[in-house]
Order: sequence, then structure tokens, then C-alpha cells
Amino acid sequence: MRIGLLIYGSLDTLSGGYLYDRKLVEYLREAGDSVEIVSLLWRSYPAHLADNLSLRLYRRLRDLPVDILLQDELNHPSLALVNRRMRRHGSRYPLISIVHHLRSSEQHPRRLLPLYRAVERSYLRTVDGFIFNSRTTRQAVAGLRGEREEERGERGNLAPLGGVIAYPAADHLAAPDEGAVEELISARERDVGPLRILFVGNLIARKGLHHLIAALSRLPRVDWVLDVVGDEAVDSAYAAAVRRQVGAAGLEGNIRLHGRVSDGELARRYRAAHLLAVLSYEGFGIVYLEAMAFGLPVLASVHGGAGEIVDSGVNGFLVEPADADGIAAHLSALAGDRARLADLGRKARRRYASHPRWADSAAAIRAYLATCVQ
Repeated sequence: MRIGLLIYGSLDTLSGGYLYDRKLVEYLREAGDSVEIVSLLWRSYPAHLADNLSLRLYRRLRDLPVDILLQDELNHPSLALVNRRMRRHGSRYPLISIVHHLRSSEQHPRRLLPLYRAVERSYLRTVDGFIFNSRTTRQAVAGLRGEREEERGERGNLAPLGGVIAYPAADHLAAPDEGAVEELISARERDVGPLRILFVGNLIARKGLHHLIAALSRLPRVDWVLDVVGDEAVDSAYAAAVRRQVGAAGLEGNIRLHGRVSDGELARRYRAAHLLAVLSYEGFGIVYLEAMAFGLPVLASVHGGAGEIVDSGVNGFLVEPADADGIAAHLSALAGDRARLADLGRKARRRYASHPRWADSAAAIRAYLATCVQ
């Protein structure tokens, strides 16, 4: 197959969504397909909306020598009207959207949310099919598109919500084998030192690091340390606000910000930690699986797709991100009960072991694309 993939910026961008796209491209090329990357510039939301008026972009996509065009749904503000124009004039190939999570599912200023919902809904109604990273994401797309109306036949121009659910994986990191993980878990069970908490994610507000810090500030400082791994340059203003929050709470001795690290260093951080805590809204959350590969329990948000990985009370806990007291209670309990921590960790590793690998998910996507082309 000749496949196009439309993204913002570089395929090497550090995020779970870009990792997903990158692993898919690797698989497709290894399977013998050609994949052409179409990159649009990262700009502001209004500038992205203006892309819809670009004849140059429309003609570039119209004339692509491909059998099918994949579009990362992150690009939706640039494509809502461009896609409509292509459909109106009979595009030569199907348009398939890769949906990691919806912008309109995130928290935004109330005055902006109607605009975001309207633009995203308009885009979602222009494509021929979907690649979803979770059941949660599929449900969110169905709700925003107006799935019930479609099923009643009230929107004859709305394509059926066809697609494939292909979960992200975590076997891109060199995780230890079962025996080595059991050694790590047993060592954590014997450890009587502070609870070593790990946060992994770009420093942006959606990831909820400020909520985690607010919860930790309620605990005795001798009971815990927090290592933060993530790029501070994505939202430098938020990163600066986090540093101020740490300083104002007097937690400089407990919280260490390491910035962006290599995969090898990330694996070392997972080995050294007792627990992963990332309280963000995620369509799925690759980081949770990564942690589980190393036998780490997970503290995650009750919102979004984390519930498809985290069985609360079994291999981690699902919490309300703004519930600082509730989060602090979970962390305090685990700091004082290392046997409980170990039990959660063993069950987390079993959850990872039962999950599909990247090759499994990419193979399902390729099979779906082949049916779309046919």
C-alpha cells in the first residue's frame, strides 16, 4: 500500500501519540508499504484554523500519490474544511483519522470549549474511518460526532463510525524479565526508606503535576521523594509555575526535576521507583503500561482511558486529580505498607504481560487499512 501520514511537526516529537504514530510507521514500512510523511508547522490554534483557507495545502493533499491518507487527529483544526473540500470534489483515497484523545475532552476555559467542540465535531464528520487507541476514545468520538443521530439515519451525509481499536503497547522499552521484576518488587517490599514516586510526562497542565505536588505537600517530608521526568520546554510557563509551587511549599529537597531523558535513563528511573503517579486525562496512557512492565503500581486519573489499564485497588488506584486529600491518603498508606505495595506491583506486571504488543496492534491496523483501500 502507498500510505500518507499527516502530522504536525516531527515524527520524533516526544509524546505518547507520536510514539504510537512512529511505531505504526515502522511496522508498515517493514511490511513493505511505502509511507509518506506530510508535516504541517506547529503554530497557534487560530493559525491552524487558517490552514483551512490554504489552496496550497488542499492541492498538496489532493495530489498526494497515495492509496490512503492517515491523519493524526491532533491536526483537526487545520483539516476540518480542507477535508470537506476534498470530499466534495471526490478525493481519490480514503481519509482515516488516528485518534489518541480529543481536544474537547480536555479542560479548557469555558468560553473556548464550544469553539473547540464545534471545530473538532466538524472534522470528525469528514473522515471515512478511524484508528482508536482505546474503547474510551471511541466512545468519546461517537458522542461528539452524534452517533445516535447517525444510527437513526438523520444525517445521511455522515459516514458510519467504522474503525479499529488498536491499543498502544510498552514493549519499546527494554523491560526486565519476570525473574528480574520479581527481584525488584521484593526489594521494594523490604525497603523501609521514603516512598519513591515517579512522574513521567511533558510538563503541561493536562498532566496534572501541580495536583500531585499539592497532595504531596500534605505528607511528612521524610515519607517520600518525587522524581519528575519530562520536557519542560513544551510549556515553559507551566514548568516555571511548577518550580514556583515547589519553592513556595519548601519541597526542593523532595522533588527533583530531571527534564527529558533517554530511554535507557527512563528505564533506570522505573527500576528505582516504588510507584508511578501521573494524574492526567489520557485517551489511553502508554506511560502506565511502561511502569507496569517494571512492576510499578500506578496512580492515575479516574477520567479518560486509564481505567482500561488500571484496576483500582488491584494494580494501582484511580483518583480525582483535584482531590489532594484522597491522593495523599493513598500515598501515605503505601508508604507505610510495603507488602501492599508489592502485591499491587506483582498484579501490575501481570497486567502488562497480558497486554498486546506493538506488532499485534500495528498488524490489526494494517489489516483494517487494507480493507479501506479495497
